[in-house]
Amino acid sequence: MEIRNVHANGVEFAYLTMGEGPLALCLHGFPDTAHTWRHLMPALAERGYRAVAPFMRGYAPTEVPADGAYEQAALVADVRALHEELGGDADAVVVGHDWGAFPIYLTAGRFRRAVALAVPPPGVLGSSFLDYDQLKRSFYVFLFQTGMAEAAASRPGFLDNLWRDWSPGYDARQDLEFVRRSIGAPANLSAAIGYYRSMLGTTPPSGRYPEVESKVTGPVLYLHGAQDGCLSAELTRDAPGHLPEGSRVQQVAGTGHFLHLERPAEVNRLILDWLGPASSAELTQIRPMGFTPGSGPF
Repeated sequence: MEIRNVHANGVEFAYLTMGEGPLALCLHGFPDTAHTWRHLMPALAERGYRAVAPFMRGYAPTEVPADGAYEQAALVADVRALHEELGGDADAVVVGHDWGAFPIYLTAGRFRRAVALAVPPPGVLGSSFLDYDQLKRSFYVFLFQTGMAEAAASRPGFLDNLWRDWSPGYDARQDLEFVRRSIGAPANLSAAIGYYRSMLGTTPPSGRYPEVESKVTGPVLYLHGAQDGCLSAELTRDAPGHLPEGSRVQQVAGTGHFLHLERPAEVNRLILDWLGPASSAELTQIRPMGFTPGSGPF
């Protein structure tokens, strides 16, 4: 696995890459890094894709953006620019987890296939975000709006405990070492927290990016861990009504928020089955939207 750099949307992105073929862009979330795709990337490469996992804006070794913009429109602009600068064509696919999933829904139409993990499509969170149990899970989102955010998040054990709560039973020691290297420095930690400050409007939009309509632009495979301690798997119940025809929703039993790390073989299979062969000329018929028998409560 190589690490390279590309300049896209005014940001110098570092990225991991493996394989040759059509672009498979893999986007990580918080508190995580491009190394989160270490199980999926070899599988994508074996399938004939060029797997590319950038460190998201502000996550070292990607630079902290000079514009300080972390709003959703900036992330969408990043995905569009990365698709172009990395030579994505009609066969390009995209996979995103957590914060990496947000722009997936709004750029899915630019890719042949799209996969979102652990975050439901726009319109689903809504009032569910204010449910008492979900508010307890999301305490950190509100903490991150305050001046105490960096001091709290940098304390020993804070990020470790988020991983423990979100994916109970998963040994995240290797992942957390990657995280410390990426957002351990104050500027990078502030950047990672900046996504949340933009999310709730504590930091107003930069004005540098056109407003993005919260509409899913193409079919998406949406996967969610049945024991997710960050965002309740109950959110999957309403997801089909917010996704276009041809999409698919599935809970993955026995997994939490970092489902792709907890059960990589199973999640890789689901993703690869959805993506299909690397060449569009070899594609089989698209599956209809629905639930897979035996997937959680469905």
